This record gives sequence, C-alpha cells and structure tokens, in this order.
Amino acid sequence: MRHDKILKILLGIGPVLMLGGCDAVLLNPSGDVALQQRNLIYTATGLMLIVILPVIVATILFAWRYRAANRKARYDADWDHSTRLELVIWSVPLLIIIALGSITWVSTHLLDPYRPLSRISADKPLAAHVEPLTVEVVALDWKWLFIYPEYGFATVNELAAPVDRPIRFKITASSVMNSFFIPALAGQIYAMPGMQTMLHAVINAPGEYEGMSANYSGAGFSGMHFRFHGLDQAGFDAWVEKNSAAGGVLDRAGYLDLERPSENDPVRRWAAVDPDLYRLILNRCVRPGTTCMSDLMQPMEK
Repeated sequence: MRHDKILKILLGIGPVLMLGGCDAVLLNPSGDVALQQRNLIYTATGLMLIVILPVIVATILFAWRYRAANRKARYDADWDHSTRLELVIWSVPLLIIIALGSITWVSTHLLDPYRPLSRISADKPLAAHVEPLTVEVVALDWKWLFIYPEYGFATVNELAAPVDRPIRFKITASSVMNSFFIPALAGQIYAMPGMQTMLHAVINAPGEYEGMSANYSGAGFSGMHFRFHGLDQAGFDAWVEKNSAAGGVLDRAGYLDLERPSENDPVRRWAAVDPDLYRLILNRCVRPGTTCMSDLMQPMEK
C-alpha cells in the first residue's frame, strides 16, 4: 500500500515538474505576428470555455445532487422537454460558432504569411518609407542556408534581423519538404523543393531565439536547429560586418558541396554569394547542364 501511495504522488507531481521546465515561448512571443497568433489562441479558447466550463460544473453538480444516497433529490420520470433549456442548449453553441467563424475568417487574411506587414506592433504602424529586410532561406539536409541579397553574404544555421524592421522571408528547399519555424517570431511555413513560400514577420524585442524545422525530414532532423538574433541597429550592423569579413564566396560549386547531407553542422559564413544562386536553387538547376524548371514551364512557341 505504501508503494502505491508513493506511485500516485509521483504521477501527480511528475507533469507539474516537467511543465515547470517549459519556456512556453508560444505563449510569450517577441514578434508581433506570433503575438497576434497567441491572442487568437486565447480568444478561441475563451469562447470554447463558455460551453466547456458550465458543462463540467453541471456534470459535477448533477452527479452530487442525484447520487443514490441523496433521498431528497426529486425524481421526475415524466419530464422530457423544456423550451427554455432547448434555446440555451442550441443558441449558445451557435453564437460561439458564428463568433469563431468570423474571427477565424478575419485572422486568416490578416495573418496570411504572404501578406506584407501593415504594422510593427499594436501601437506602432509601419512607416511608408521602411523597406523589409529580405532573407532567402534554403532548407538543406540537415541544415539551414540563409542568403542576404541586400548585403551579398550567406550563413548556415545563423540568422539575424534588426528589431522593429519587417522581414520578408523567401523560402525553398533542396530535396525533401521541411518546415521553417521560429516560435518567438511567427508561425511555421513549409519549405518545399522547386517551390517558393513566403513569410512576413517582425521581431520586437532584442534577444537570441531558437529556430528549427517542424517537419520530419530524415536522419539528421533532430539536429536541424539554428539561432535567430534580434538585434538593435548597431548590433545588426556589427553582425553584417562580421559576415562580410568572413571571407570566401558561395558559388555554384560551393553550394553543391554544401548541399550534401550532413548532421549537426556548426555556423558557417561566406562574405560573398553568387547573386543568382537562390534562383538556381529554386529552379533546381544549380548543377551545370541542368535545365531550369522556369525554362521547362515556358509556354511553347507556335
């Protein structure tokens, strides 16, 4: 009996201890897009709890009131209908469904990852002259390549952006499908070979954040992580200078070598990158002599 009690105690406190080590970054994000998604989760959960909580309370009260030992509880065997009760049972869920449907429809358009940002945060609109930072993302086996066309350099497994500047990610993959995900920044979006997906986001607080693949892609998937740095403008300028001084050029031959599967890769940097490399990766024609997909899809001349 004593062992059984100990086991029950451990089963009770085990989940609490495990949850105590969680960062819960999804519920405390640092990017405006992720914050709006968090608020949407809160709103949807609150609306659903309007039904769930009363049902749980009513179940407990009914079980207690109409227990076999309670002789004072009235038993009405002939009761079978109440118009007022039916109105409550059907109208409340219907109103919740209408509210959830409306919120989901609006949020789906506002939080479309392809939609350019219209604000930096809830109290800071996007200035008309601000241009987004473009980052070209390539999911490799099993590492992430980031190309900064504005600055002409590339990195592996390290990403950075200035605080409060919109970011425009162009995302593709080299072989199998992956999922680009920085929980503190925005929701995940798939990276697929021969296709380009996009994500618009902004980081509102400086810090170091975890990035990952959220889609299983083979043996090295568990090590497919990277660091995303949210920096002030001076810190970002210093990071750009660090990469520009790294030396080396990522050309087509260098990319073909990088493309080979490898696990738990360290951060790597190239001071220069072939300006046409991302287009060649997207169209699957980096290797010389390969016909680009964009050429294959050209309409045939009559």
